[in-house]
Amino acid sequence: MSLQLGAHVEGGQTRFAVRAPLAQGIDLCLFEGEAERRLPMARAGDIWALELSGDLTGQPYGYRAHGTYAPDRNLWFDPSKLLVDPYAIALDRRFIQHPRLGEYGADTADLVPRVLVAGPLPQVPLLPPRLQRGGLIYELNVAAFTALHHDVPQHQRGTIAALAHPSVTAHLKKLHVSAVELMPVTAWIDERHLPPLGLANHWGYNPVAMMALDPGLCPGGVAELRAAVAALHEAGIGVILDLVFNHTGESDVHGGTLSLRGLDPAAYARAPDGSLINDTGCGNTLDFANPHVRRLMIDSLIHFVRHAGIDGFRFDLAPVIARSPGFDAHAPIFAELAAQACLADRIMIAEPWDIGPGGYQLGNFPANWLEWNDRYRDDVRRFWKGEATVGALATRIAGSSDVFGQDCRSVNFLAAHDGFTLADTVAYEHRRNYANGEDNRDGHGQNHSWNCGVEGPSDDPAVIARRAADMRAMLATLFASTGTIMLTAGDEMGRSQGGNNNAYCQFMPLDWAACDTALEDFVAQLSAQRARALASFTRFPDGGRWLSLAGAPMTPGEWESLATHGFIHEAPAESGAPRLFVDRSSRKVTATF
Repeated sequence: MSLQLGAHVEGGQTRFAVRAPLAQGIDLCLFEGEAERRLPMARAGDIWALELSGDLTGQPYGYRAHGTYAPDRNLWFDPSKLLVDPYAIALDRRFIQHPRLGEYGADTADLVPRVLVAGPLPQVPLLPPRLQRGGLIYELNVAAFTALHHDVPQHQRGTIAALAHPSVTAHLKKLHVSAVELMPVTAWIDERHLPPLGLANHWGYNPVAMMALDPGLCPGGVAELRAAVAALHEAGIGVILDLVFNHTGESDVHGGTLSLRGLDPAAYARAPDGSLINDTGCGNTLDFANPHVRRLMIDSLIHFVRHAGIDGFRFDLAPVIARSPGFDAHAPIFAELAAQACLADRIMIAEPWDIGPGGYQLGNFPANWLEWNDRYRDDVRRFWKGEATVGALATRIAGSSDVFGQDCRSVNFLAAHDGFTLADTVAYEHRRNYANGEDNRDGHGQNHSWNCGVEGPSDDPAVIARRAADMRAMLATLFASTGTIMLTAGDEMGRSQGGNNNAYCQFMPLDWAACDTALEDFVAQLSAQRARALASFTRFPDGGRWLSLAGAPMTPGEWESLATHGFIHEAPAESGAPRLFVDRSSRKVTATF
């Protein structure tokens, strides 16, 4: 057997291997109930390994690491800490936050999940990704999406299995969804400040184990994910995983020792003075100048493609994966991903910003990557609010050539999980995040939102009508835009978060019973029209005429004036692209073929 990292069953043997180059000793800990048996592992270079006879599929295990404990020197070895294998595939429980996780000498075996030996996994045939450029990505939170769905069986609600339910796939097909993008589904831990407030992280952007599916979202493990992906593929819908490789839930120096920190602390980027670099705002940053960190990411992606059939990935705070420590558009990770046969054609989507130096990198990822385009979101909102010119809007509708050139790699969106929902964008001028316990200081302060005359809920028919018109205008703009588009689950139904624009610690299940069916039908009509002519939205046509609403050629002054309320674009007949009509005063947007 080769020295593959993780636990592998082969030929009637089970081999465990873990990287811990600075450890003085590693114990494999096998559990039978609460009884623990510790077995010393043998060293082979930077890897510690142990082979046991028999097929130990399902066996709970963890590691304990011996060595120097000197946090000021980035050494955290503490055998009282049960450690999760960084290559874990399955866990027996969810992570829980507790002060003992960060206390030297305090045993954590009763707190930390045990890894389950996964055993051999079937491989899925490698088929082309279902998402084509120009298609519709539907971002969803797995737990919130089906928790209140009346057709889904109670035991499946809020799980990955529920995504395969016929009523769920019927909704996605009605919207002509090309691919669902699942917010993080790998195992995560709450931030330290949340449990004392009675809160929990419901978004999952605080991972510990990069390959292990969260037992609450996916109790059936890889088999459940694989079955859901197969059902969605049968419906013509791809699956994209939103993954977090920029940091781990071990947080700053006051955080817990759960996995990498206790085994291979060099995985975390450090400044010349030895302090942890925090380009993520989460306490630590994984060091992608370290080839072993890059290998963990690549192996994780390969796992999800080979064993679940995943079509692509969206990377949170993606500049981190190209830092060494500054962002490098030619960083090693890009060539290494492209060199993997099973990854080379997968959909790769960057969230192209982090909070580190030079962290805003929109337009600077490889030519085969898509990128979330926050300039699109902001300029579309600003236009319909009355604060942006028709020139700014036209640039975004035409594929943001000022950012991407003629190769449109933009993922256009009006709202995402992070920020106001679409409905809240037209109902709140100011965030309402007090329930998060941070005195309304968290979340974006500049949302380019407006309230149509009343802050928050209103029963005024005029306000309700104006909000409905504004949402439809923005949605029609989105579906008429060149590039791949993204809709966040529930925005087609008028979902509100009560003005909370950072609801990561609030469980807000989608209320299917309160669905705005008229808005949903409107979105379905827009999406059906776009789906029938998808190719025309992958590249904005050359030539054509830009006209004023009166039918005359647009002048430079009209493009740059806030007093100009719209435009008409007539594409060359041979392009197959639609005739665009935009009028801010009437809240009307049409794409006519």
